Amino acid sequence: MLLQPDPVPAAQSFATARALVHEPLGEQDLVLLPEHIAPTGPFEPYLAGLRSLAADLGCHVVGGSFHQVEPTRKVNAGAVVAPDGTVVAHYEKVRPYAAERAHVEPGHALGRFELGGRRFSVLICADFWFMDLLLGAPEAPDVVLVPAFSVTRKPTPDYSRRLWHHLAIARAYELGVFVAVSDWAHDPASPFRTSGVAGFADPTTTDPDQLWEPVPASGHLRRDLDFAALDAFRADRRARGFFWQLAGEAGEAG
Repeated sequence: MLLQPDPVPAAQSFATARALVHEPLGEQDLVLLPEHIAPTGPFEPYLAGLRSLAADLGCHVVGGSFHQVEPTRKVNAGAVVAPDGTVVAHYEKVRPYAAERAHVEPGHALGRFELGGRRFSVLICADFWFMDLLLGAPEAPDVVLVPAFSVTRKPTPDYSRRLWHHLAIARAYELGVFVAVSDWAHDPASPFRTSGVAGFADPTTTDPDQLWEPVPASGHLRRDLDFAALDAFRADRRARGFFWQLAGEAGEAG
């Protein structure tokens, strides 16, 4: 499930995200939160809030990100937590963007984990724009998850939204993956210059109007992932000699 809450102070973010989930979820379900979901600080308070949310929802939660303060460094980071509180993955923003570079240093840990036998990659916001970060994965993911805090210098959010949507569709089709983006909603009265770019890119559809599905005004979007359709899409692309793959997967493609 993808979320796109209204901008709120960081201290209220977990509660705001929780209020958007109105249906029961299972252990194999996943909720994706946006970037900057929690206040700047040490890891433990953030993790405690994330564990509480995962236990309450009864599903895995990809915990967006926050500015994690450590004794020797400060990075934009997040974690994936299972319903029982297990930390499934930890990830960091490798390439901080714009003014953020004055507050955090580049991270190193890209998010990778498995759920239900499928591979997931987590790229925080601007990291999604760098193809080399995806190409550097030891194995190709099935799903790319993007916790975002979109920003724009334009008078309306339309320009940024369109760029994000085109990029997500291109990544999904070229790499043969599902792409899910969570973000903060656009609010013209808010000082946050967010554009509300959350949505889901599905390369398996034959309907061009369904390649990208934005998160609706309700602030949440649930999608059941059809991995059989994804496998068929990849098989068709391989058969036509038109499918991206990592060098180590050449044997699998044959």
